[in-house]
Amino acid sequence: MIQLVISDGGRAAAGVKGKVGGDCVTRAIATATGMEYGEVAAALDALGAKERSSKRRRGMKSSSRNGVYRACYEKLLTSLGWKFTPTMQIGSGCRVHLREDELPGGRLVVVLSKHLVAVIDGVLYDNHDPSRRGTRCVYGYYRKVLDSNT
Repeated sequence: MIQLVISDGGRAAAGVKGKVGGDCVTRAIATATGMEYGEVAAALDALGAKERSSKRRRGMKSSSRNGVYRACYEKLLTSLGWKFTPTMQIGSGCRVHLREDELPGGRLVVVLSKHLVAVIDGVLYDNHDPSRRGTRCVYGYYRKVLDSNT
């Protein structure tokens, strides 16, 4: 199992009120990077505004409050110097679970099915427990690149 710290990622401090249904990307990035929730939300919304609408997306664009497409959050994280490490390949099955002993240390933005979460030194930061008692499959994670050799 992984230790859980209930956290809103700075949402309340940013003055966001009311029900927010799809801000896990905003919360995870704010928590893992140490950026303010409002700053992350503004950056994601700016990138989302540049997205093209398509039939596949039913005209939807990324929104820091209602859901962010992977291409959008990936642009933000890579611009901040974070690199994606996949932990699962097509057809490989689940090899890494949302558990402390299966993730590296440090600050991570962990990609799950339809959810992102911050993990810092083996501790999960989210507004609920998405670990499914240690059985939740991790698709990959973003981690800050420290130098050009990493």
